[in-house]
Amino acid sequence: MTLHIQAPFSDALKDRHVVVVGGGSGMGKQAAMLAAAYGARVTIASRNEQKLRAAAEEIGEDTSVAPVDMTDEAAVKAWAKALGPVDHLVITASSAAHGPFAEVPTDTIRAMFEAKFFGPYVVARSVLPQLTEGGSITLFSGVLSRRPGANATGLGAVNSAVEGLVRGLALELGARARVNAVSPGMVDTEAYEAMDAESRKAMFESVAGSLPLGRVGNPDEIAQAVLMVMANAFLTGTVLDIDGGHMVRG
Repeated sequence: MTLHIQAPFSDALKDRHVVVVGGGSGMGKQAAMLAAAYGARVTIASRNEQKLRAAAEEIGEDTSVAPVDMTDEAAVKAWAKALGPVDHLVITASSAAHGPFAEVPTDTIRAMFEAKFFGPYVVARSVLPQLTEGGSITLFSGVLSRRPGANATGLGAVNSAVEGLVRGLALELGARARVNAVSPGMVDTEAYEAMDAESRKAMFESVAGSLPLGRVGNPDEIAQAVLMVMANAFLTGTVLDIDGGHMVRG
């Protein structure tokens, strides 16, 4: 038997059109950068045009930017129609709400579902007609879906909803398009920049102390998982935990 060795991801991504919603910062930006490094043509989208343009300068001059609000269905549909053929769709854009179940306002939970479930739902449905046969859709959930945490009941619920969507779509779309979820643990990204430095450090140290690997993740580690999910043609209906051992911690 002849064993064919090739550069990781090269055949799957070279000259392919990869669209990353949430690509202006954090894990989405890192996934877009890594895809571009493997020869993909990249489009990044989010609500913040300033972040998108700054990210595009880092990713490369051929990067397309698309300011779009996932919660505006009409705008998403118009944007999707203009994309042209898409080989891989990645939706990392997210939202999180923390607090005791009895105290978090219902509107806060609804807003989180709009951003993390209904937004990706609308984007995936709108881009599907542009998705090439055998392409892929990668959504983001999170470890709280199956390993709940204190004061994060709503967040665990929305992550579970995303994972249910992934499994249902993978079955419904079959060979037409592969559908998977990447489920990160805590990752050190710009999402926590609003916290003061000491509180952020204390939070990361607290989480790190509970994990087998003894640290939180970095965006590049999540990006590597995203590329594997896009490139592996036999992967669908899967939730891939990249969590430092969160799911097996004591």
